[in-house]
Amino acid sequence: MWKWILAAIIFLPAIEIFGFQYVAEQVGGMNTLLLTLLTSAIGVAMMRFEGRKAMEDAKLRMNSGMVPGSSMADGLCIFLGGMLLILPGFVTDIIGFTMVFPLTRPLYKLLLLKWLMKNIKDGKITIFRR
Repeated sequence: MWKWILAAIIFLPAIEIFGFQYVAEQVGGMNTLLLTLLTSAIGVAMMRFEGRKAMEDAKLRMNSGMVPGSSMADGLCIFLGGMLLILPGFVTDIIGFTMVFPLTRPLYKLLLLKWLMKNIKDGKITIFRR
């Protein structure tokens, strides 16, 4: 996992710089800055709206005696997507929007659940019951 984090720390800023440079050449520097601020503001608004829906769904499931697993996965995807939207950059914004947007979020939920199940099976994650 540390290899992936190190790769992200090295390559993501380089990709974002190239993305800024490309967009700035196409629409201008000031418009690029405004577009970056606009995507961050829209992302925060979407994160708040979708996060509130996920929390309400989790509360509803818990009050009815059901396990809120799917709602919790939604909430985690929304949180991670929101963090990516807050970071400046167009690549992180694209990934963040797809994590927050309800129609594309199931793809990330599937990946998250597969990762979680693999780590539970390998013994890297342990679940304790009371």
